[in-house]
Amino acid sequence: MLSAILQFVAAGAVIFLAGAALTRFADVIADLTKMGRLLAGSVLLASATSLPELIVDVSAARSGLLDLAVGDLMGSSLCNLFILAVLDIVSRPQLRALGRASTSHALAGVASISLAAVAALSILLGPRLAPFEVGSVGVGSIALLITYLFGLRLVFFDQRLEPAGAKSSSPPMHLSAAVFGYLATAGLILLAAPYLVRAAAQIATSAHIGTTFVGTTMVALSTSLPELVTTRAALKRGASDLAIGNVLGSNAFNMVILVALDFVVEGPVLSRVSSTHALTAICTIFVTTIAIMSQLYRLEKRKILVEPDAYLVLILVLASLGLVFWIG
Repeated sequence: MLSAILQFVAAGAVIFLAGAALTRFADVIADLTKMGRLLAGSVLLASATSLPELIVDVSAARSGLLDLAVGDLMGSSLCNLFILAVLDIVSRPQLRALGRASTSHALAGVASISLAAVAALSILLGPRLAPFEVGSVGVGSIALLITYLFGLRLVFFDQRLEPAGAKSSSPPMHLSAAVFGYLATAGLILLAAPYLVRAAAQIATSAHIGTTFVGTTMVALSTSLPELVTTRAALKRGASDLAIGNVLGSNAFNMVILVALDFVVEGPVLSRVSSTHALTAICTIFVTTIAIMSQLYRLEKRKILVEPDAYLVLILVLASLGLVFWIG
C-alpha cells in the first residue's frame, strides 16, 4: 500500500509540473496561429490531457476490463466538470470560469452534450444495433466520431468569427519552440499517467469496490489530474477560454476514445458494458447543461443552489457519483 501511495505522489508531481508548462505552450500556439483560445483548449489541451485515458482504457479493454475502461471515460467527464466548478469558486472574484461568458462556450458545451447523448443511447440500445456493425466497430462508435467531427467543425468556424481576444502574456517565443515544448510536456504526461492510474487502482481495489464504480471514481479522478493542473494554470494566466475549452474538449475527446476501444476488442464495446454507464452519461448531460446555463445567465449575483452556479454543479456531480455507487 505504501509503495502505491509513493508512486501515486511521484507520478502526480510530474503531471503537475508538465501540465503547467503544457498550458503555457498551448496558449502561445493559440496566440501565434490565431486559432483562438477556446479552440486551442478544445483541441491542443484536451487531446494532450486525455492521453492518460486513451492509454489506460485501451490497456483495460485488452485485459477484459471493459466496465473499468468505459467507467473511467464517463467518470472523467463528471470529474472534469467538478474541477471546473471548484476552480471557478476558488478563483473568484478575479475570474469566473462558470460566469457570464461568450456564446461560443455554449456551442462547445452543446457539442459535448451531443456526444454523451449518443454514447448513452448506444449503451441502452446495444443489442438492437448489432445488425448495423461494420466489422468490429459498432454503429454507436461511428455516430460518435461523426458527431465529434461535426461539433469540432462548428467550433472552428465560430471561433473565426470571434473578435480577437487578449494576447498571451508569455514572453516572445517561436512557433517551432512552442510546438516542441507542447509535444515534450504532453509526452511527460503520457509517460507518468499509467503509473498514477496503476497506483490508484491498487489503492482502490484493496477496498474491494466494484470495477464499474472504481473506474467511475478513483481511476477517473487519477486520469483527470492533467485537466485539473492545466485548467488551473489557464485560469491563473487569465485564459478562461483556454480553461473552459480544455474541460469541454476533454469531455468530448473522452467519448471519441470509446471508438478506439472497438479496435482493440472483438465487437462493439458499448453493447457489452453495464447500463450504469448510460446513467453516468445522462448525469454528465444534466450537469453540463447547468454549467452552460451558468455561463449564459446574465445575473452575476446569484442565489446558491437556486440559480445556475458553480455550487450547483458541485452538488450535482457529487449526487451523480453517489447515484452511480448506489446503483452500480
